[in-house]
Amino acid sequence: MARFKTLLYAKDRKQPRIARITFNRPEKYNAITDRTPGEIREAVALANADDDVHVIVLQGRGDAFCAGYDIGLFGEADGEHPCKQEKTPWDPMRDYAAMKQYTDDFMSLWRSYKPVIARVQKYAIAGGSDIALCCDQIVMDEDARIGYMPTRVWGCPTTAWWVYRLGIERAKRMLLTGDLIDGRTAQAWGLVSAAVPLADLDSTVDALAARMASVPKAQLMMQKLMINQAFDNMGLANTQMIATLFDGITRHNPEGMWFRRHAQLHGFKDAVRWRDSGEPIPEGDEARALIADIEAKLAAPRRRARRRAATGPTGGS
Repeated sequence: MARFKTLLYAKDRKQPRIARITFNRPEKYNAITDRTPGEIREAVALANADDDVHVIVLQGRGDAFCAGYDIGLFGEADGEHPCKQEKTPWDPMRDYAAMKQYTDDFMSLWRSYKPVIARVQKYAIAGGSDIALCCDQIVMDEDARIGYMPTRVWGCPTTAWWVYRLGIERAKRMLLTGDLIDGRTAQAWGLVSAAVPLADLDSTVDALAARMASVPKAQLMMQKLMINQAFDNMGLANTQMIATLFDGITRHNPEGMWFRRHAQLHGFKDAVRWRDSGEPIPEGDEARALIADIEAKLAAPRRRARRRAATGPTGGS
């Protein structure tokens, strides 16, 4: 059995035909680290290799499903981005290769021969929505929120699922605003299969999983492959390639670099507050000027620390 750092994997004790993958960073609303994408792929592979398992349930421990990438790690942290792509000059193909691996790891849910049900409470936002939308069925708490706020700055959804699940009008409504919608709206728009009160979430997910689990594995596999093929024929892979390239650009253009520098100086909560407030986001030359000012402020304490290290300890013994 594989050991995981960011999630748990187990077969259901009462129903061994159901495997459960559980995000296990509840103190961070199950935010994504650099280990999470690969661990999702590994857990999906475990379920697919288990002849007893017919259905996978993907869920989050604690209050939320997944609140997206850990901005404290990916955005606020001093030094290089965890994908090691914030070098000068930026290498877009190196960035693409790293982020495409994350996208492919999330898409292991889509490629899984066994159907995957996402159980969503509170948040499936930003990268968490990428993960949820790779699943075959989504059951939401009716008061939970889903959306991709980083389309406002510093992000493009690499899995590109919004247009395929919602169509052009509503996909643009979501991605041109970065707004969130609740489970009721998501169900009305056809984004998720069901939205229920939180108290009914487990029983609804369990009933759907049990219903699917009664079907022979070969039948489940054939139906899923047939439906997936239709989306492949619509150019899903090409759309994801463009989206992943654009995601890299959003993190390295003046607006994206301003967002990260602002987070490093003022904290990610303040950066996210600005991003989501509706206040105009600095762009172009304004963003460049702010970046230069922030970098000067960030550099001063680093220079002082280097000088202290060079001079060594002072005072008598």
